[in-house]
Amino acid sequence: MTVLGTVNDPSGVPVDLTDTQWDHICEQRPLLAKLRAEILRAVAAPDVTAPGKKPNETWFFLRGVGPSEWLRVVVAYEAGRGWIVTAFPRRKFP
Repeated sequence: MTVLGTVNDPSGVPVDLTDTQWDHICEQRPLLAKLRAEILRAVAAPDVTAPGKKPNETWFFLRGVGPSEWLRVVVAYEAGRGWIVTAFPRRKFP
């Protein structure tokens, strides 16, 4: 597994995007394949954050990038570090 990019979330916690997760995002949502920088930016400077479905998860939202109104990036955390799990476009803010 190779780290393709790392940013700090708004709390200063480092968050990685690995090649494995990037491949997952591109396979599941090909329209996001050109948006790697925006996915990282959503974590570093989100318009909105929200708790995820799991206790160790946060959702980061960036407005106005990609094929829909919102870009949602799911980040999981463990041992003081995070990693991007997935990302997808959202027409509406959930």
